[in-house]
Amino acid sequence: MSDILLVITNMPDAATAGKLAQQIIDARMAACVNQLAPCSSTYRWQDKIETASEVPLLIKTTQAAYPRLEALIRAAHPYELPEIIAVPVSVGLPAYLDWVNQQTNISKE
Repeated sequence: MSDILLVITNMPDAATAGKLAQQIIDARMAACVNQLAPCSSTYRWQDKIETASEVPLLIKTTQAAYPRLEALIRAAHPYELPEIIAVPVSVGLPAYLDWVNQQTNISKE
């Protein structure tokens, strides 16, 4: 089984999403961050149904880097309660999974 994670978060706009993606890669907390097109999110917050435009980020990282990544997202995120979901990657192209591991190895800093 791989120790690779796909972490999902949503940002309020493209500029904020791009800034966070750059910080994540600069700090070697992930190998790759995909910034997707804006989407419409509907959710219940403080007993009200809300709809907002958000920019999803798909972050490829490792279990070892996850605690630092979560801390960065929480510190940089403008939302009171940011969505941060980590999905284990059980299967993938071995060379790609190795690349993710290499890129998040903080000893390379």
